[in-house]
Amino acid sequence: MIFEKLGVQVPKILLPAPGTDMQRWAVIACDQYTSDREYWQRLGQQTKDVVSTLPLIFPEVYLEDADAETRITDINRTMEKYLADGSLVEQPPGFVLVERKISEVKSRKGLMLALDLEKYDYNRGAQSLIRATEGTILDRLPPRIKVRENAPIELPHIMVLIDDPQRTVIEPLFEEQLRTVYDFELLANGGHLKGYAVDQPELIQNIAAALEALADPVAFQAKYQVAGEVMLYAMGDGNHSFATAKAIWDKLKEEVADPAEMMEHPARYALVELVNIHDPGLEFEAIHRVLFNVDVSDLRTRMEGIFAARGMAMSFTPCADLAEAEALVAKVAKEHAFPVVFAGQFAVCSVAGLEYTLVVATLQDCLDTYLEETPAARIDYIHGCQTVSELGSQPRTAGFYLPAISKHDLFKTIIHDGALPRKTFSLGEADEKRFYLECRRIKS
Repeated sequence: MIFEKLGVQVPKILLPAPGTDMQRWAVIACDQYTSDREYWQRLGQQTKDVVSTLPLIFPEVYLEDADAETRITDINRTMEKYLADGSLVEQPPGFVLVERKISEVKSRKGLMLALDLEKYDYNRGAQSLIRATEGTILDRLPPRIKVRENAPIELPHIMVLIDDPQRTVIEPLFEEQLRTVYDFELLANGGHLKGYAVDQPELIQNIAAALEALADPVAFQAKYQVAGEVMLYAMGDGNHSFATAKAIWDKLKEEVADPAEMMEHPARYALVELVNIHDPGLEFEAIHRVLFNVDVSDLRTRMEGIFAARGMAMSFTPCADLAEAEALVAKVAKEHAFPVVFAGQFAVCSVAGLEYTLVVATLQDCLDTYLEETPAARIDYIHGCQTVSELGSQPRTAGFYLPAISKHDLFKTIIHDGALPRKTFSLGEADEKRFYLECRRIKS
């Protein structure tokens, strides 16, 4: 079943066969702990010799290793094996209602469905039904394309947001009598996950009707005080994974004489978890930056020069620790200020003469220029202040702490201003990220 105007397909979801050890089946998203090989090595031991999603994904901590091609081949081979030996079982057409509980969040609700890649455009200024919330880094797509282009199935960590303050789409489903399809504790402090089948035609129609109301052009224009195309969905997590699916879909259409013949192809859609931005369990966390292989003294001088070239003035105030730096930042007005740790030395970086609204935009623009001019340096995007402090205390390493943005401003900001700088926000900390679980066929 397809609701074309809503960009929604009712998918045939693949779930692990009954009896599968679900705790070791589900693992964290591949783009987490990207500077922590020990985490992934430990996970490999925990899931050794069992059916798991770990051999179906490419953890990004290994992207630059020499065995990348072999790893991708093994991923595709394991996917084929799980399909052939019954490890994965196709469910009747329907959605999966998800409830995640962790120590920090009592409940976060979501709905697994497939979205139409024809309704998505990640380019700047796009007016598509589904829009990117952050800038898409095209250089990050090729390795992801290599992983997905020959894969027979997809298993997403993608989370897509809707702006539903009246809670009309997802939340009413928890009042229904639904069949439980999984219920278990996740690994590695991931909390508890429970899923319910939503395959009754009446409930599916109710969901579609609620989405249609959110997508009503008149209501949309009144809500956001804007004249333009409706944006129903905003990318939350997995922006580059969704962009990868889009790139592969566009390539598939180019390879046939009549693209219309491809419109029923399963790769036209991508499986995602839909989440209401007003869900109390959805927290926006900051994403921090760490630079590796840098001369910290030269970095500071270069940053001063980069800002000065843009008409901005940067100053550094040394601090004893992060707490002192955060207290100082709280007192700064009319400037962008953020704590830093350069090879173990804490400070506050303040920038005056601002060009951008967001602190992250001010910093990222500077770091982009520095990285372009310094090929040996490398950047990573980090969840959690403690990890930034640990990494930033090492020689030739610099950490930058950034504030979180308000989730309630996200839709209006994207609609009026377009995509935010990349890695502006995160839906929770690393261990709150979506775990791989549900799968879907993407080959005819």
